[in-house]
Amino acid sequence: MIRVNNLTKQYSDLRRGPLVALDAVSFHARPGQVYGLLGPNGAGKTTALRILSTVLRPTAGAAAVNGFDVVTQAAEVRRQIGFMSANTAVYDRMTGWEMVEYFGRLHGIPAEELADRMESLFRRLKMNDTRDILGAKMSTGMKQKVSVARAVIHDPPVLIFDEATAGLDVLAARALLTTVAELRDQGKCILYSTHIMREAEKLCDRIGILHCGRLLAEGGVEELRDRHHQKDLEELFFQLISQEEQVGAGSRW
Repeated sequence: MIRVNNLTKQYSDLRRGPLVALDAVSFHARPGQVYGLLGPNGAGKTTALRILSTVLRPTAGAAAVNGFDVVTQAAEVRRQIGFMSANTAVYDRMTGWEMVEYFGRLHGIPAEELADRMESLFRRLKMNDTRDILGAKMSTGMKQKVSVARAVIHDPPVLIFDEATAGLDVLAARALLTTVAELRDQGKCILYSTHIMREAEKLCDRIGILHCGRLLAEGGVEELRDRHHQKDLEELFFQLISQEEQVGAGSRW
């Protein structure tokens, strides 16, 4: 579903020279799987997701979503994905129902089919108490549910979540994670970016750990624990980051 091969993104900086946001990153995510991209702020997670959603063009390497190249077949890629982040905007003057309907129409779903799909989706996501509330009056949790609904209304095979639980309280965050797990069980391929280790431990089938644009480790959760002799994912994460920073510090001297 998602294939990433030696993906590289560089930015020019007149003072510091080329800045590498992604450095030859490769991974593969399959249907019915949650693939977690973990890393601290600035690791390159959002850059990778923006390339996969065709917002950015890579400097080198290749990436494909459901068989479509993100550079040469960008329009097809956008039809294959639903994207949600903590920064996804909700329109203040539209109700939850109007917002999801609007995005369904943008995707060209026929009116009768769209109405049936929305009824089912609002029921499944427990959003019927949100359908007539204006975006300006929604809680953060309500807004996140609307963002999920509009990301999946066209039933895409691939879903991308970028720090989706940021700013949510414990109950809202758990509800969102439950929704992501249900979508995985429906056969969706899900790319899930987070810096919260407990979320990744509970939710992800495979994990890639990014730091300064480099993929430090990749594999199943149990596989990574065994390989690095750590039972706790958070400790494993800190171990890898610390080792990488020590190597980087040593190379500067």
